[in-house]
Amino acid sequence: MTTSTNPCLPGDPGPDPAAVARVVAAALDEDLGPAPGRDVTTQATVAGAVVGTADLAARADGVVAGLVVVPEVLAQVAARLGLPTPTTAWLVPDGTTVGAGDVVGRLTGPVQVLLVAERTLLNLVSRASGVATHTHRWTRALAGTGARVLDTRKTTPGLRALEKYAVRCGGGTNKRMGLHDVAMVKDNHVVAAGSVAAAVAAVRAAFPDVPVQVEVDRPEQADEALDAGADFLLLDNMDDATLRATVDRVRAREPQTGHVDLEATGSLTLDRAAAVAATGVDYLSVGALTHSSPILDLGLDLHAG
Repeated sequence: MTTSTNPCLPGDPGPDPAAVARVVAAALDEDLGPAPGRDVTTQATVAGAVVGTADLAARADGVVAGLVVVPEVLAQVAARLGLPTPTTAWLVPDGTTVGAGDVVGRLTGPVQVLLVAERTLLNLVSRASGVATHTHRWTRALAGTGARVLDTRKTTPGLRALEKYAVRCGGGTNKRMGLHDVAMVKDNHVVAAGSVAAAVAAVRAAFPDVPVQVEVDRPEQADEALDAGADFLLLDNMDDATLRATVDRVRAREPQTGHVDLEATGSLTLDRAAAVAATGVDYLSVGALTHSSPILDLGLDLHAG
């Protein structure tokens, strides 16, 4: 039984193709040795002319993501071996909830390519699907609250584009892709600049095109951040009562400031998610989406004969 968990996904641009190509190339170098590399078992036991079909199947319940990397893996392996690129026929798209035993897609082509590509494509798709599955648990916990779950920069080096795409597949929202697209004024920046106001003013002067977020850990700090002109407040490691007091404080000023996005972060767990959302924050940011999600177990099963 398969059901769509993210009907907006067909319009998603997917992970950056250049980033995916780099990750795949590096992963194949690790597995095969420097390009073109070799698989001493497969190349010794399977002739290059042999063609076959393999099913990519789920071995546990979850949300699949990262299927978009499979054609890249197959194409790069085929190029290294000098063989045709296998075709892919997807039975479900990224962002679909699957059950153990469900076939996700069917790959047909040279068996050498399929077997050499197997571990790399499974590593990437299983990792992305694990992130999507974990994220989907958070979106279900927040359903009906008006709050959304955000990811962070706590990603696996080299896999940020894929992992943030997987968050979207699970129904979550990307915050910032890196240090380049959103300014986040944290306590060390305040120390370096001398004050919140000085830090915000410096960012505005140097990079007027980026939104500015300020981290606060006490309700009164919210006033200083709003006075400095922050667009977005990061409410760090607050208990529910403190979050609610800070939210009320900020919302009371919005007739003058306009809407200010509020993000709760730190010490967030699934069993606390609804209570945090009830404080009135717009977002909950959860680093664990990308740094602590277990993989979704997937397998590649070659058809006999």
